[in-house]
Amino acid sequence: MYLLGIDNGLTMAKAAVFTLDGREVAVAAEKTDTLTPRPGHLERDVRAMWASTAAVIRQAIGAAAVHPADIASVACAGHGNGLYLINNAGEPVRNAILSTDSRARDIVAEWLAAGIDEAVLPKTTQRVWAAQPAVLLQWLKRHEPAALERARWALMAKDYIRYRLTGEVAAELTDFSGASLLHVPKMAYDDDLLSAFGITDLRHLLPPLLRSADIAGRVTAQAAAETGLAEGTPVAGGVFDIDACGLAVGLVDESPLCAIAGTWGNNQYISKTPVVSPDLFMTSCYAIPGYFLVLEGSATSASNLEWFVTEFFGAENALAAKQGKSVYDLCNGLVAATRPEEANIAFLPFLYGSNVGPDATACFLGLSGWHTRGHVLRAIYEGVAFGHRTHIERLLRFRARPATIRLTGGAARSEAWVQIFADALQTPVEIPDGTELGALGAAIAAAVATGIYSTFEEAVGAMVRLARRQEPDRARRGLYDAKFERYHQSIRALDPVWAAFR
Repeated sequence: MYLLGIDNGLTMAKAAVFTLDGREVAVAAEKTDTLTPRPGHLERDVRAMWASTAAVIRQAIGAAAVHPADIASVACAGHGNGLYLINNAGEPVRNAILSTDSRARDIVAEWLAAGIDEAVLPKTTQRVWAAQPAVLLQWLKRHEPAALERARWALMAKDYIRYRLTGEVAAELTDFSGASLLHVPKMAYDDDLLSAFGITDLRHLLPPLLRSADIAGRVTAQAAAETGLAEGTPVAGGVFDIDACGLAVGLVDESPLCAIAGTWGNNQYISKTPVVSPDLFMTSCYAIPGYFLVLEGSATSASNLEWFVTEFFGAENALAAKQGKSVYDLCNGLVAATRPEEANIAFLPFLYGSNVGPDATACFLGLSGWHTRGHVLRAIYEGVAFGHRTHIERLLRFRARPATIRLTGGAARSEAWVQIFADALQTPVEIPDGTELGALGAAIAAAVATGIYSTFEEAVGAMVRLARRQEPDRARRGLYDAKFERYHQSIRALDPVWAAFR
C-alpha cells in the first residue's frame, strides 16, 4: 500500500507517492502562474490550478508504477491565507487571491489605527495582515460586492483541491485558525470577531470545520477520471503547509524549532499553550491535537533568489536546462567560491513583503564596481538568512534557544546556503530526508486518518528521517553578528524614505 500527498504552494502544484514508512516513490510538479492585474494584486486562475494538480497526480501515479487501488489514502497541503471563493455549483466566482497580495494594506492600517487588531488579539492569537481572508472579505465588500453575492463558500487553496477530489465542502482547522476568523483557543468561529471586522453579513461563506486527520470524503468518479486515482479512495482533511512541514521535520513536542525557506520565510515551534503577544506574528492550531503552532514569518525568503535568477540569469538558465542541470547549482558554486568577509554588501529581501514595516522594499547597499556575481549572490543568500534570524530572535523571547534548527524549503537543497544559515544563527542545522516535505506532511495526515498509524506521533516516528547536519563555523560568529547589525542599521536608515517609493 501507498500514500499520496498533494502540495499546492504559491508557485508549484506537486504530488508525491510515498511508501507507508514515508519513503518517496515518485514526485511530479508543475508551475502555477501568478497573475498580476495591478501592482500589489497577486492572483491565480483557480481552474488552471486544479488542472495542474490533476496532471501532477496522474504523473506521480504513473511514475511510481503503482495501481491506483493500492493508494490507501490521500491528503492535501497548501499555502495558507489568501482567498478562494466558489459558488453553489463549486465554480470559482473570481480568480483566487494569493497570500502575497497587498491590495488590502490600507484596510489593515485603518484597523490598526482604530485599535481593532489589539482588541481581537486574545481570540485570533495573531496579527492582522493584508492577505488574510478576514481582511480580503472586507476589501471585496468595498470594491467587488458582486463577487461576494455570487459566492457561497470561502476556502483556502488545499480546501478547494480537496473539494475537487471529493465534492464535499469543508474548512480544515489548521488553515482556518491562521486566518483571523476563529477564536483559536476555542478552535471555533466567533461572531464577535466577524463583527469587529465588519463582515458579520458574510458568516454564511464560512464552511463547517474539520481536523487534519478526519476523513473528509472519498474520491468521486469525476475526480478519478481526471486524476487517475481510484474512485472511493479516502481523502483526509489535510494540513496548512506550515503544519505539513512541521510534521515532516518531526515537530511532535516543544523542543525543536523549524525554519522553512520558501516563498515565505516561516520559523516555528509547537506549544501546548497558545502564545498570545502583539510582538508575535501568529499562533494557530497545530495538526496534532493539544498543540498550537507558534510562528514568525514573512514573504522574505528564497523567492528573492528565484526573482534574481529569472531576471538576470536567463541565458545561464536556458543553457543549464539544455544540459539537464539546474541554474541554481551555478549559483551555489559562485556563492561557495566567495568568502563571506569579501561580500560586504547588504541585501534587504523585501521583494514580496517585509518583516519590518509595510513600506519597506528590497535593495542592495554597498555595491562597488569590483563586486562580482558571486558577491551579489552571497549577499542575497545572507539577506534571506538574516530575515530568518530576525524572526527566530523574536521567537526566542517566548522559548529557550533550541539545540538545533531543522531547515526545509529551497534553501535546504543548497549546501552553501545551509552553511550560511548555520553560521548566521550559530546553531547546527539539520536537513530532513526527502525533497517534498509539504507532500510528506500531508501523507502523514492521510496515514493517521485511515488508521495506518494510530497517532501523529507514531506516524512521524515511522515516516520521518534526517538526511544530514551542518555545524556552524564558530570562528565566524563575530563576522556574522557584525553583518546582521549592519543589515538592521540599513533598515533603520531607510525607514524614513521607503514610503516615497510606493
